[in-house]
Amino acid sequence: MRCWRILPAIMALASLAGPAPAAASDTAIFAGTLIDGTGRPPQTGVTILLHDDRIAAITSGLHAPAGAAVIDLSHETVMPGFIDCHVHIAARLPSRTNETEYRLTHNDINRAFDGAVFVRQMLQQGFTSARDVGGGDWTTAVRDAIDAGQIPGPRLWVSLEPLGPTAGHGDEHDGLDAALSHPGWDNGLVDSVDEARLRVREHKRRGATVIKMMPSGGIASSGDDPRAQLMTNEEMKAVVDTAHSLGLKVAAHIYPAGAIENAVRAGVDSVEHGSFATAQTFALMKAHGTYLVPTLTVYDVFYAAARDTPELLAPGTAKKELANDLLPKKNLKLALSSGVKIAYGTDIGEGDHAMEFRLLIDNGMAPADAILAATSRAADLIGAADRIGSVQPGRFADLVAVSGDPLTDHALLDHVDFVMKGGLVYRRNGAATEADPDAPK
Repeated sequence: MRCWRILPAIMALASLAGPAPAAASDTAIFAGTLIDGTGRPPQTGVTILLHDDRIAAITSGLHAPAGAAVIDLSHETVMPGFIDCHVHIAARLPSRTNETEYRLTHNDINRAFDGAVFVRQMLQQGFTSARDVGGGDWTTAVRDAIDAGQIPGPRLWVSLEPLGPTAGHGDEHDGLDAALSHPGWDNGLVDSVDEARLRVREHKRRGATVIKMMPSGGIASSGDDPRAQLMTNEEMKAVVDTAHSLGLKVAAHIYPAGAIENAVRAGVDSVEHGSFATAQTFALMKAHGTYLVPTLTVYDVFYAAARDTPELLAPGTAKKELANDLLPKKNLKLALSSGVKIAYGTDIGEGDHAMEFRLLIDNGMAPADAILAATSRAADLIGAADRIGSVQPGRFADLVAVSGDPLTDHALLDHVDFVMKGGLVYRRNGAATEADPDAPK
């Protein structure tokens, strides 16, 4: 189903949010403490000056130019808006939804409406930007509706169907009656170098702003082996070269060490998950400047579902979840000691996107580094560090605030008090504002 067929349904959601209020021309934000996302030490008692949707200046002291609106966060810690580099905007929590039943009884319009709800939740949790890595035409429709001001949500960079081989992790036919078919199920299949080039070009034409590929098997899918490389090195190289020639970055879902190393040599921009990586793997990633997106959240979520409600998961996957989902936490320490670049990602749609903060920190990452992973490092991975991810002049006025010091009490990151995106305040004093009156509380 093409984007133009979904968009009218998404536009209907505008009535849920109401018209977006116009941003004040000039605004002064009084910040008690500023963690600006650049890695510099926190600053105290500063004023962030905004003009329309951008940051104009940061000055010492709490003072506002004549005529500027004032937002007083002088008792708060202000940070850049958070960025989740691995989401699936229409994905429901596995503990609440039968995955196979939902897939066979819902269409792209249903997914778009789910996505419209879940992106509002992300924004209220402080995520002002996100990268959807594996969806369909509904993801571009939701992105475009957000950009048009029809529904609230984070800025989205989107891929479409993940690229991978027949019988691989992204093959929608896996685990089903072989006679079942759907026009969109083959949109990501890659079984040759020529198909790899073609799929990337097709996805670019359909509105993708990032490419997702799946060189190895996965866990939450039927029949494939998460420890096996399933795409050839030549196919991976064709995906990467074609994407880069079109100005698109490549995110690669990969688990086994050998497959990760082959993908890194092929030039992927990020390794998603990387569960079975070794010290050698991380050293190669560091040498190539390849990012790791650990996605610890999804492992916690699916491990609990496999333990408590296995009947809701895709056939045959609960056993894989229980055997593999505890490994990434242990492996994070190896990644941290290697010095590989890490960006924040959850691999969920519905649910708590701030959960990754506490999982990263509880498993060895310093709170300051976890914040950087969700701000400037995430922006760098996306390729938008000149627009998002830090509080600097010229960047979008995307800000969050908490009522304490998140460097000493990281639980504060779970419940932000204030959210601004593009100069509009969507959350203040811990509650949604008139910019999004119907947001989930």
